[in-house]
Amino acid sequence: MILQIINSGSFLPEVTGIVAVAFSLKGVGIATAIVAAVGLFIGLFLGFAAKTFEVETDEREIQVRELLPGANCGGCGYPGCDGLANAIAKGEAPANGCPVANKEAHKKIAEVMGTVVEESERKVAYVKCSGTCDKTEVKYEYYGVQDCKKVALVPGKGNKKCIYGCMGFGSCVKACAFDAIHIINGIAVVDKEKCTACSSCIAQCPNKLIELVPYSARHLVTCNSPEKGKDVKAACAAGCIGCKICVKNCEYGAINVENNLAYIDYSKCTNCGKCATVCPVKVIRVQQA
Repeated sequence: MILQIINSGSFLPEVTGIVAVAFSLKGVGIATAIVAAVGLFIGLFLGFAAKTFEVETDEREIQVRELLPGANCGGCGYPGCDGLANAIAKGEAPANGCPVANKEAHKKIAEVMGTVVEESERKVAYVKCSGTCDKTEVKYEYYGVQDCKKVALVPGKGNKKCIYGCMGFGSCVKACAFDAIHIINGIAVVDKEKCTACSSCIAQCPNKLIELVPYSARHLVTCNSPEKGKDVKAACAAGCIGCKICVKNCEYGAINVENNLAYIDYSKCTNCGKCATVCPVKVIRVQQA
């Protein structure tokens, strides 16, 4: 009877289905094994690579980074606070390399590094221009993009007749993360109490008007024009005419005129104020200590 059923072929579909399922399960098992083996290999490889190419982090770098303010302004000359922390840990930057951090933070960083902080006077930015709206000549009314670097590419460098002074479009203001510089009466003015000397404003000024000076400096030459006196006066009522009267009256050799423009050597300046007193165009500004 059984032989007759087999011979008749009615049993073949059932047998074929069972065999197909068996082969299917076997294929899934093989695929699973292959995937598991590949995963295991990759895991072992990554673990070996991580161990082999592991970069050891200096514990001091972590401690220094925690003491930095996190401003990431770039004023230290490194790519953010992480870059400075790395440089300090390697001995490539001083403990007081961050211009934003205060003296207490510098002292703690020096303790981490086992060094002593080199005492140096705090510096602040100042803008070498007195060409306010009431003192500088205007060539035309300007309507356009408010960006000093872009306006500097326009023939004439903006609407002011003096092409060496502050354009007043506020690129430096936008760059300052500490609200230490503002446009007042057409020119940039620095609040030295807020300034951290990060130099962000300096990098944004196309006319190179902004410099760092000692915090204690009380006398500042607020002009940047190298033109001769006649041409300076034709453009601005508050420009240095290169008369050298300040030079002749300084008893300490702290002021000099180069390219028709006065410069103060703050390492020699005693803040006596005589240069500001004798300046005929009052371009040497006196600021409170």
